[in-house]
Amino acid sequence: MAKRGGTTPDKLDDLPKAKLSIQNLKRSLRLFNYVGKHKWKFFLGLFFLGGTVFTALVFPKLIGNLMGLVGNSGDITKDFKLEAAYDIGIKLLVLFACQAIFSFFRVVTFTSFTEHMLASIRQAAYQKLVQMPMSFFSERQVAELNSRMASDITQISETFTTNIAEFLRQFVIIIGGTVIICTMSWKMALVMLSIIPVIAVFTLFFARYIRKLSKMVQDKIAESNVITGEGLQGISNVKTFTNENFEINRYNSVTQQILQLAIKGGIARGAFFSFVIFCLFGAIIFIVYIGITMTLKGELPASQMMSFLFYTVFVAASIGGIAEQVASIQRALGATERVMDIIDGKTENINLVHENTKRVSGNISFDSVSFFYPSRPDFTVLKNVSFKVNSGEMLALVGPSGSGKSTIASLLLRFYELQSGKISIDEKDISSYDLTEYRNNLAIVPQDVLLFGGTIKENIAYGKLNATDAEIMEAARQANAFDFIDSFPDKFETKVGERGIQLSGGQRQRIAIARAILKNPSILILDEATSSLDSESERLVQEALDKLMMGRTSIVIAHRLSTIRNADKIIVLENGTVRESGTHAELSAVTDGLYRSLSRLQFDTVS
Repeated sequence: MAKRGGTTPDKLDDLPKAKLSIQNLKRSLRLFNYVGKHKWKFFLGLFFLGGTVFTALVFPKLIGNLMGLVGNSGDITKDFKLEAAYDIGIKLLVLFACQAIFSFFRVVTFTSFTEHMLASIRQAAYQKLVQMPMSFFSERQVAELNSRMASDITQISETFTTNIAEFLRQFVIIIGGTVIICTMSWKMALVMLSIIPVIAVFTLFFARYIRKLSKMVQDKIAESNVITGEGLQGISNVKTFTNENFEINRYNSVTQQILQLAIKGGIARGAFFSFVIFCLFGAIIFIVYIGITMTLKGELPASQMMSFLFYTVFVAASIGGIAEQVASIQRALGATERVMDIIDGKTENINLVHENTKRVSGNISFDSVSFFYPSRPDFTVLKNVSFKVNSGEMLALVGPSGSGKSTIASLLLRFYELQSGKISIDEKDISSYDLTEYRNNLAIVPQDVLLFGGTIKENIAYGKLNATDAEIMEAARQANAFDFIDSFPDKFETKVGERGIQLSGGQRQRIAIARAILKNPSILILDEATSSLDSESERLVQEALDKLMMGRTSIVIAHRLSTIRNADKIIVLENGTVRESGTHAELSAVTDGLYRSLSRLQFDTVS
């Protein structure tokens, strides 16, 4: 069934907001720790911002004086008016030039300050992310983390580049403009302050209501897109179960809701435009009428009346716009909090500087190991599991799905901490090893191979970043991958595509094996590496695996039992416990054994 759609994470209007509290503001000030030597640019930007505010407040005065010359009479001659107009025009030209210069350098300095800060934040956040334990990733979705790295940091960028400056500019214009208006005419100021702010606030709430309706429409459109996507992707199921009418009705229901919301939004927008035309312009006309009346009575000079009107427009526009800047700052506070949650997170103790790794022999011991995943504390995956593997031996793990085979591999890789029991390598608790040095002794070839979107050469070299071309090619030969790589026009420089989509399953497996060969681990983990391959690909991959396992301690999670007949030891797991243990011959001889049952079922099915 379709899930409720929603706008994409990168739409900043949908980001959660945080309260404008002292605590949140203090936490956001931590962002300045990532500016380094560029902190002075923020204060320089404030200086240029002050210049733009000053020129904005001077403009209404000058334009009022200019326009006041038209209505000025008395003893002032035409030549004097022309000379005064010329003088004011020059001042306005200089003012616009200053405004342009101040605005340019304000944008440049704030942008430079912000981008240097964001580069440091991005680097710090990603550095933290890749060092987080697997328990962190098991409790969070990749889309959520991508959102934090994209939308949240983009919101911080928008706020520091534009919104903070606009908030300060509009706030000063409101305060400064109101003070100037009051000094010009307190009567006109009372009229303006009793009308314009009320209309501006009402307009703001009206606009929010329209935006809410618009978002509801977008949500419903997204929901309809989910329905069409599901219906078309699963069209074979739709036709097989003859549910065409159900899908049509499901889509029609959503589109009908879109129609109703869109019409409601259209009525709201029409009412909004009518309100703006009648109330806002009506209020301005009323203020103009009051100003002209006072001018005719000699209570207010014509130049001041014109300046007053321009100040009124400036103040009204700032009142209407400042709320959006506050909302943006609130979103930035929320974004900062989420990014800081990552930066403040507890990471694994990883040594980022790789030094010469001390190799282990590969003697493995599980002693009464019990474990549950942090995200599912009520479900114990492994229960008092014990076994030993000597250096160079091959241990196979078999059992039904969910019996704990992959969990053993994850614990061996130290992806999670044990709740009880002990895992030892060479009679030393694995938790006492340096984590980076420890993992350098292990490699895994998973069932589902993930290749990075670069070249074949880059993916193989991921096992040893400083490997030479000769080493990479030799690893490919040992993995039975050289021939198919050499057949490509670009050979080792062939792009594999996202997640290795340009290669077949068997080819991806052999690239992963080449990567493991290049790493040259002491302990090798094979997680059902051939279970999803065709017969020919399985043969090639199995040959490569046999070469890879020579001289190494190997833990093989087996789906096809034919691949583990030569294992030194086989552990049969069921419901998180060790049900049986022994060689293939020993376990096959157990009359009512689980391994024998699984073998007979699999081999009989194959035959």
